[in-house]
Amino acid sequence: MDKLKILVAFGTRPEAIKLAPVIAELRSRPNDFDVKVCLTGQHRQMVDQVISLFDIKVDYDLNLMTLNQSLESIMSRMLISFSGVLEQERPIWVLVQGDTTTAMAGSLSAFYRGIKVGHVEAGLRTYDLQRPFPEEFNRRLIDIIAEAYFAPTEIARANLLREGILNEKIIVTGNTGIDALLHVSQRDQDWSSGPLSSVPRNRRIVLITAHRRESFGSPFRSLCRALRALSERFTDTEFVYPVHLNPNVQSVVREQLGGRPNLHLLAPLDYASMVTILHCCFLVLTDSGGIQEEAPSFGCPILVLRDTTERPEAVSAGFAKLVGTGEDRIIAEATVLLQKTRESTRVRGANPFGDGIASRRIADHLVKLSVPAYRKQTMLKAV
Repeated sequence: MDKLKILVAFGTRPEAIKLAPVIAELRSRPNDFDVKVCLTGQHRQMVDQVISLFDIKVDYDLNLMTLNQSLESIMSRMLISFSGVLEQERPIWVLVQGDTTTAMAGSLSAFYRGIKVGHVEAGLRTYDLQRPFPEEFNRRLIDIIAEAYFAPTEIARANLLREGILNEKIIVTGNTGIDALLHVSQRDQDWSSGPLSSVPRNRRIVLITAHRRESFGSPFRSLCRALRALSERFTDTEFVYPVHLNPNVQSVVREQLGGRPNLHLLAPLDYASMVTILHCCFLVLTDSGGIQEEAPSFGCPILVLRDTTERPEAVSAGFAKLVGTGEDRIIAEATVLLQKTRESTRVRGANPFGDGIASRRIADHLVKLSVPAYRKQTMLKAV
């Protein structure tokens, strides 16, 4: 069997984290795969940290990021740039992850050229195109185009089946982000000299991440008022907020949350530091997707600062609760938890999103798909 030529595309930090173990697994099998990696640079500084941490060899760096870029401009530039890479490499598969503009552009460019798309983390849904925006649209479009669906959970698989995707094209792998998390959590991290050095380690810590585009404006200001009120009420607790680089986030956060001694407004944390603080924090307040998947590995409760989530497994398993962006609701729900002890707030049970070997399952399935007898069998079932 000839080597399977695969182009892996990513542009943001979450994509890089979740594709790093996939790239490592594929490249550990040189007899099966010829792997090229394409970086769009959609999030330049934040993604570079992950590339260094996981020692990812990038073959194409498109370096497309511009200041305060619009969705239209980045999408158009990605399509043109991807076209050139695909023309040169001519892969059998393009692998994308999740729901970013990079993932959608890579999938669409591959589709235009008749190249098969493998979607890592396929099948996540809120069924509301505005929440999260534009991610819900992106992932649904990718799942129309894809030929292989690497669903992280049975719920994601069920979503795909409901939409008419053939069962033979779906494999439940677990989430590759858990592969990355478990790998990095085993490394030693120096708290005292790194980006967490300003945060006292001997006090309770609440980790905050909030940057969703659909919350910009009044909802985001309401969310920030709640965070300030909580920091004023619970002076025995350190509130740690690595602030996203988006100017729409930075301006509001600095205006509303600056000046509180126990509210730490940090630069975006490198991934290793994020894993370190997640491992020891008391509570997570977030509108991010990845942290909803990661925190359960450490038994940490999560209040989701959104009205919907495409990761209902965390809610069903008791790790997460949807609280929206309303000031009063956030304060009330966080107060209930912050009045308890750490031990009483820990959530027991296995992480519903993965067991740490999702990347191996993806590589095994790609090999299986390349076997001619299997391809013929699959085509006959589809007729």
